[in-house]
Amino acid sequence: MTVKEIAKSVVDSLPNKATMDDIIHALYVHAKFQHGEQEIKLKKGISHEDAKKRLRKWVK
Repeated sequence: MTVKEIAKSVVDSLPNKATMDDIIHALYVHAKFQHGEQEIKLKKGISHEDAKKRLRKWVK
């Protein structure tokens, strides 16, 4: 699937009354999730335990 086709699919999945901000946000979130999935496939992610440790530092 091309990037343009993916973008169309994301936009088509939104309700008809979606705003331009909604569309931009949905495309951004989709791109970030794709990037994250690619990182995981390349073994560049961090473990669940490491993520929990990092989160504990942020949430105090």
